[in-house]
Amino acid sequence: MKRLPARAFALRYGAPVLVGVLLLAVWQFLVTAYDVPSYLVPSPAQIGRTLVRDWSLLSASLAFTLGITFAALAAAIVLGVAMAFLFVQSRVVEASLFPYAVLLQVTPIVAIAPLIIIWVRDTRAALVLCATIVALFPIVSNTTLGLRSVDPGLLDLFRLHRATRWQMLMRLRVPSALPYFFAGLRVSAGLALIGAVVAEFVAGTGGTVSGLAYQILLSGLQLNVPRLFAALFLIALTGIVLSTLTAWAAKLVLRHWHESEIEREN
Repeated sequence: MKRLPARAFALRYGAPVLVGVLLLAVWQFLVTAYDVPSYLVPSPAQIGRTLVRDWSLLSASLAFTLGITFAALAAAIVLGVAMAFLFVQSRVVEASLFPYAVLLQVTPIVAIAPLIIIWVRDTRAALVLCATIVALFPIVSNTTLGLRSVDPGLLDLFRLHRATRWQMLMRLRVPSALPYFFAGLRVSAGLALIGAVVAEFVAGTGGTVSGLAYQILLSGLQLNVPRLFAALFLIALTGIVLSTLTAWAAKLVLRHWHESEIEREN
């Protein structure tokens, strides 16, 4: 893997960090200058102190939310890829089942999460199911599109050599679908986190879970706004890490042969 030039590295990583530092500095200055009460808007310094003071509580909640998110993302990958493989085998199957995948995508999770939590006795399993439903569609749609977006010339070549359906799938369609799959994975990673947090909000009203969403609810009821902001910060940081990890995975797999990652390194 080629190393990025110093200017490109600074632009990609240094510029966002610099903007973030400037925003935090302006936030700290405004809160201090106008003496804004912490129960309205805490300062970044106060949020940092809250993170350190309440780390044992927040880290346990973060671990719970991460567990739900990663379990849902793994389930969405397995189910989504399996459904895409099924769709690409037959246009009839795709036309019959794909609308139901769309139906899951357009149904608000806040509307069905209470029902799922009631129907599924295990709270953790119910939360994973809710987050999986939210994260499933991008992987199904992108992978299906990628499996169908093959070079017609290569497809004719495989048919000319009498390749089996399995050989065409694994040696032609799957490599063609990988960039599409990783594009969907990057979206689904964020959606899995959103689904986990939304489901925790619904289940957390009864105090049955201890994720970050429940800490936000509890902090709001207690008017502990610094802890609320600290939990929000951890959720946002988790989303950034997930996006970075999926981008890194795509680069690792595609960097030697796909144009998008090759051009990114130049």
